[in-house]
Amino acid sequence: QVQLVESGGGSVQAGGSLRLSCAASEYNFRSSCMGWFRQAPGMEREGVASIRALSTVTYYPDSVKGRFTISRDNAKNTLYLQMNSLKPEDTAIYYCAATRGACSYPLSKVEYIYWGQGTQVTVSS
Repeated sequence: QVQLVESGGGSVQAGGSLRLSCAASEYNFRSSCMGWFRQAPGMEREGVASIRALSTVTYYPDSVKGRFTISRDNAKNTLYLQMNSLKPEDTAIYYCAATRGACSYPLSKVEYIYWGQGTQVTVSS
């Protein structure tokens, strides 16, 4: 059974940094699109970073571009999200997600079938 386990969330002041990790078990990690999503209270879950299967091509929405960096270590079956210059509006629960195989819309949550339990990120002003 595929399991995705996030870690690295926490509280930080505006302008600070956090690095999230997502460990994937029993999974064809390298052949799937992987993504980070976030959901703030009362808001839709949105994609903040994704990386294509068998590739290093990455995608970001304008809201985080230049501040967030997604990366993957296929040897360790681990996905990362480096978040710099954090803002209070980045406060949310962050989820790691994976597709089954390639994806057409890497930042769309409908593409992803495996999800982690989420980790809280809180940015104070």
